[in-house]
Amino acid sequence: MTGKKSVYNSLDDYPAYSGDDLELTYSAKCSKFRFWSPAADSVKLNIYNEGVNGKPLETYIMQPDKNGTWTYKINDDLKGKFYTFQVKINDKWLAETPGIWAKAAGINGNRAAIIDFSETNPDDWENDKKPELKSFADIIIYEVHIRDFSISPTSGISNKGKFLSFTENATISPEGEKTGIDHLKELGITHVHLLPVFDFASIDETKLTENKYNWGYDPQNYNLPEGGYATNPYEPKTRIREFKEMVKALHSNGFRVVMDVVFNHTFFNESSNLYLTAQKYFYRYNADGSWSNASGCFNETASERKMMRKYIVDSVKYWATEYHIDGFRFDLMGIHDIETMNEVRAALDETDSSIFIYGEGWTANASPLSEDLRAVKRNAKQLNNIAVFCDDIRDALRGNWHNPKIGGFVSGVAGHEESVKVGITGAIKHPQVDYSKVEYINQAYTNSPTQLINYVSCHDDLCLMDKLKETAPNVSDYDILRFNKLAQTVVFTSQGIPFIYAGEEICRDKKGINNTFKSPDEINQINWSNKAKYKDVFNYYKGLIELRKSYSAFRMNSASDVRKNLKFIKTESNFIACLIDGRSNSNVWEDIIVILNGNRNAVDFKLLEGRWKVLCHDGKINMQGIANAQGILRIEASSASILVRILN
Repeated sequence: MTGKKSVYNSLDDYPAYSGDDLELTYSAKCSKFRFWSPAADSVKLNIYNEGVNGKPLETYIMQPDKNGTWTYKINDDLKGKFYTFQVKINDKWLAETPGIWAKAAGINGNRAAIIDFSETNPDDWENDKKPELKSFADIIIYEVHIRDFSISPTSGISNKGKFLSFTENATISPEGEKTGIDHLKELGITHVHLLPVFDFASIDETKLTENKYNWGYDPQNYNLPEGGYATNPYEPKTRIREFKEMVKALHSNGFRVVMDVVFNHTFFNESSNLYLTAQKYFYRYNADGSWSNASGCFNETASERKMMRKYIVDSVKYWATEYHIDGFRFDLMGIHDIETMNEVRAALDETDSSIFIYGEGWTANASPLSEDLRAVKRNAKQLNNIAVFCDDIRDALRGNWHNPKIGGFVSGVAGHEESVKVGITGAIKHPQVDYSKVEYINQAYTNSPTQLINYVSCHDDLCLMDKLKETAPNVSDYDILRFNKLAQTVVFTSQGIPFIYAGEEICRDKKGINNTFKSPDEINQINWSNKAKYKDVFNYYKGLIELRKSYSAFRMNSASDVRKNLKFIKTESNFIACLIDGRSNSNVWEDIIVILNGNRNAVDFKLLEGRWKVLCHDGKINMQGIANAQGILRIEASSASILVRILN
């Protein structure tokens, strides 16, 4: 296909390409290249011997083809070579790019690599089996950064800061406590949420000995793993194979794997791979032509455009199939449009309907795309089986994120009860919640409790221990730990899906720093010696998880079940109690009472008639029972009690 360059009235008029052969199709006989760039004057294909430095072995002028694509075929085995594309616009050649569909790359991701993917699979990869998941309500998420998990000298892990750290068993702390993957098994979580592990821009892979740190929310190549987490970033197959080894090890140890994806912005603007492929097309702009910035990172992508939507959908499908990923967390999901997110859900359902999708239902700044069209928390009911984070319960429990000095329910600050109830009910419409008094939104916003992620801290902002210390500076360490336990008791006994930040279970802190995205290891690493120091807290978290797994009444799947089976009991200020009827959820016990005392003083609570077995009380959990109770039960300050009715 040849002819004059096409002229388009707007970016929305660019033709979309629906095929699955962008940008490289490799075989030993030939390599076929197809590059999408409708407004280009011309496109060059450069072939290299190396992933960095050196001049091209050959440069080819690609031929225009259908739907804005350019093609070239090389009848030779190019395995081991590297390539880039170059676009000519208005008689000017732009910088080289590996393209946006690159699935393998050399050092620092600047040149795409030509490899045989069958050579990247670990032994028995074809038999890799993900753990069974009967319901999204059964999920318990553990958010962790690859480097934080293993880099500390106390981790006992050999492959520090690498994908392979998750493949090591029998690692221990200096005090002899289990660390790493064995620690996760001991704790009992179900899903390991990995902070960004795609190829990001801020770490120079040629200088890894400098120990530079970043969370990774600075995308460069979306469809290949980060080289800094590989043992050899120069060799393109290594990062891919070791990533798969990590996934396989997590699966075999009973965990599903969630990948944090950051499609809402790119690290670079004009020099990003998206921009170098099709100038301006993949981004949103303000009315005056300036870059819109809903991400807070100086640009935002335009998911509503056909090829950006295709890109997001194809990318998650690729990670799910090639790397066996079990879930996706969308960073600043509120920037993306609802239609795109629902297409992601539909595409993954075709692969595996048990793949879980969730995201942040907000933006960092205003977006030019109407909020009515975006996947924000307020529109969660329009999202199909996609969950959103509950910042209502987060800030109600621990205190407002805008002001680190302001505390919440667990530290004795009254007035947050209705926001806590939103999380307890899974944000479904419940007749006993007064939505006019809720922290950030005046309505129920989910169709079912499995659309809600309950949490009190994550990688962003102050972690739980730092927030509690900041809000209550004159409080003893003993009381801080009580606040900690109470906060997580609410999270793990609420409907919806519990989410904890790695290290919370052993009282991790980050020295009071609220934005540690590039802080050194000394700030971000998990100190595994904390496990021995705070063993009581670890055992409490472990007990909460065991309790949740044992009683399906904490894991209802539908809004109607929650309304029918969960009733709040009238209580005084900063004190919440609810009765859960477990009979419809196949529990041995007829009724469960959860009592949450956010006050700094003990409160006497009148139990409902009958005899009750106390499973949780005053910071202790025992699944066989701590004591039996009836009549009046004293609920100690800043603590929770959980009881089950004894059947005669």
